Amino acid sequence: MNKVGNVFWISLILCAIFVLWGVIAPENMDYITTEAQSFLTSKFGWFYILSVAIFLIFSIYLIFSRFGSMRLGKEGEKPEFKRITWFAMLFSAGMGIGLVFWGTAEPLAHFAAPPEADPETIEAAKNALRYSVFHWGLQTWGVYTVIGLAIAYFKFRRGAPGLISSTFQPLIGDRTNGWIGKLIDIIAVFATIFGVATSLGLGASQIAGGLAFITDIKNNFSTQFVIIIIVTILFMASAWSGIGKGIKWLSNANIVLAVLLLLLTLFLGPTQFILNTFISTMGSYAESLPALSFQTGSFDSDINSWVQSWTIFYWAWFIAWSPFVGTFIARVSKGRTIREFVIGVLFIPAIFCAFWFVVFGGTGLFQEIHGINTGLTDLAQEQSLFGVFEGLPMSTLLSVVALFLIGTFFITSADSATFVLGMQTSGGSLNPSNKIKLTWGIIQAAIASVLLATGGLNALQTASIVSAFPFAFILLFMVWSLWKAMNEDWKKEKSKSRHK
Repeated sequence: MNKVGNVFWISLILCAIFVLWGVIAPENMDYITTEAQSFLTSKFGWFYILSVAIFLIFSIYLIFSRFGSMRLGKEGEKPEFKRITWFAMLFSAGMGIGLVFWGTAEPLAHFAAPPEADPETIEAAKNALRYSVFHWGLQTWGVYTVIGLAIAYFKFRRGAPGLISSTFQPLIGDRTNGWIGKLIDIIAVFATIFGVATSLGLGASQIAGGLAFITDIKNNFSTQFVIIIIVTILFMASAWSGIGKGIKWLSNANIVLAVLLLLLTLFLGPTQFILNTFISTMGSYAESLPALSFQTGSFDSDINSWVQSWTIFYWAWFIAWSPFVGTFIARVSKGRTIREFVIGVLFIPAIFCAFWFVVFGGTGLFQEIHGINTGLTDLAQEQSLFGVFEGLPMSTLLSVVALFLIGTFFITSADSATFVLGMQTSGGSLNPSNKIKLTWGIIQAAIASVLLATGGLNALQTASIVSAFPFAFILLFMVWSLWKAMNEDWKKEKSKSRHK
């Protein structure tokens, strides 16, 4: 059996075992995974925090380094997609459902239970937005930048297969074709599946929560399961059509709907307050970024607990999500320079995310503080966005647009993931077969369903933290390997230019 067959079948069997475990012994699975999460967050929280800080520092270094002008491809090769389409595709893959789910829920959660202020005060509101921007800002996109750049560099500049293991060639040579390479790719597949399953579970719960908020439909597992089945059929149809059709057009539709919802909320809500708050929040974020980046709460048990529940969960989720996002961003970034890639992937989405959280989270906080729409902090997290809309004009329209946006994000995230999983398990093929994509689509839906059935949102968080741990080591070695490869190629180019 070749390498492709090994990676595909081993990954598939292990995923099937996990699904059966959840179906046959859900309580046992929930207990063991929860214990694993508790162990990792308490003993290795510092490792997640340090790793993500390294990824961000390395990404910023590349912008100003001598490698910035090097191209992800052959000399003179032009990008495959226009910049606006490129941005839409990487944004849809990188944030998607999580941005809509947490855009209001996280600031309100920090407002109600802040780590460093009295609950439901002005200071708590300021900190809530700063924490939210921190969690969805540069650190997040630093993780995606590192892995996406590494895959694109080795694929388009060195002609290597589009596999995670191929990025280790400078470190382990031909052993990337042996069992070490297989193990790296299998770990990447697992991280991808559980990272995506977390987002699919969040999407299903929020769609169900939104429907329950504006209709008589109940928000329970049965409703969530039906939503997963319907969306699975839709995203498989999109994935079947290929990256240049369904995924491309849905990614553009995502941006249109996201901007529409953003602008409607901005102008129907407290516009002046939002704009002023965005400026002050960005200043606070920039000022506190170094301290927040290395915050562990080692001297304060309350802050330590908060860091474990929020920061470490996010870093783990983004690490688990990164093989999918990185592979997908790499696939659509051929022909761009390293400097252009890093600036595009690192800063533009981070600024958009910050504005998103200030618009939606700031609107919710404004309503709470001024007594316009109280009780938002008592709502379930998946319903907080719809609760905020209830305090605005045209609330029904806003809720409908939000549901459509969650649905399109759900579809694009899932169909992009099936495409990436197809690449990872078919030797890095840029056009994996429909059968392989269909298989991974079903597996993703099954795992998301099992996690929702066994523990809801807590199970989704647990799965991300556990699956991200081994992949974090792979990412750290990937940074070393990428730097080594760029340094080798830069020296070769410099030597050639001297002999001309």
